[in-house]
This record gives sequence, structure tokens and C-alpha cells, in this order.
Amino acid sequence: MRDRADFERYVQQRSDRLLRTAYLLCRDWATAEDLLQTALAKAWLAWRRVGENPDPYVYRILANTHASWWRRRWRGEQPTEVLPEPTVGDSADLLGSRDAVRQALTCLPPKQRAVIVLRYFADLGDAQIAEILGCSVATVRSQASRALARLRVDSAARSAMSLEG
Repeated sequence: MRDRADFERYVQQRSDRLLRTAYLLCRDWATAEDLLQTALAKAWLAWRRVGENPDPYVYRILANTHASWWRRRWRGEQPTEVLPEPTVGDSADLLGSRDAVRQALTCLPPKQRAVIVLRYFADLGDAQIAEILGCSVATVRSQASRALARLRVDSAARSAMSLEG
């Protein structure tokens, strides 16, 4: 994958999947498009150095760029007078369950969210995720374990997961 034509083919073939991954990381389509555009621009700059399988490199750029954007953004608390009651969606409404899963992902820290998204939505193995995130396989497994434990505590996520399974 050394020339412009290879890069263009890669973008045409993988942009939908990369965009979905970016969306799952940031939960906003406009931001996901910006994230993907930034990641692809960075990948283009290093395209000559990318090996024959560019996926791990591009996923790593996506995850790292999202993490750096997330660190820069202030996450202030939004107080409310009354705590919202947890709701359980209709079992026939898959859109509601998908939204619950997406909502549950927002409660995870960026690294845990990246591990869950790359493992379950991008269908990558622990070794690939470790390479993408620049950490050890043990770190990937511990982050996944912590994220899943946190998601199990969230009743809305738990009900959505049982509907999807």
C-alpha cells in the first residue's frame, strides 16, 4: 500500500466501517466524520510507511485522535433537580436497545470504550487491539473486563445486551 491509488481504494472499501467505529467512539455523527477525516489525513501523511495491512494503523490513529480530543474537552457536571428513573425499552424495539447500548458506552472512559468498540463492533482480537492502542494484551483484557463489569451494573445496558444477544 504505497501509492495514492492504493490509499483511495482503501478509503472507498473501509470508510463505512471506519465511520461506524468513529461514531461509536464519540457518539456524534458530525464529530465522527471529523474524526475519520482527521484520521485519514494522518494516515495519508504516513501512507508510504504503512505496511500491507493498514487497518491496525488507521484504527490506532482513530483511537488516539479521539482520546486526544476527549482530553481537551472539559466535561463539566450537569446537575438536575430530580434523578431520572431508569427505563426499560420494549423488547420488540431494537432501535431502543441499540440506543441503550450506545448510551451505555458513553459512561465508559475513553480507553475502555475503545477496547469495547474495537473488540465487539470492529471484531478485532486482543493482540490487534493492543497494537492499535499501544498497550499490552493484558491491559486490553483488564480494560475489557472493567468495562464489561461497569456495563453489567447499568440496568439499561444489561437489558439492551440481553435483547441483542
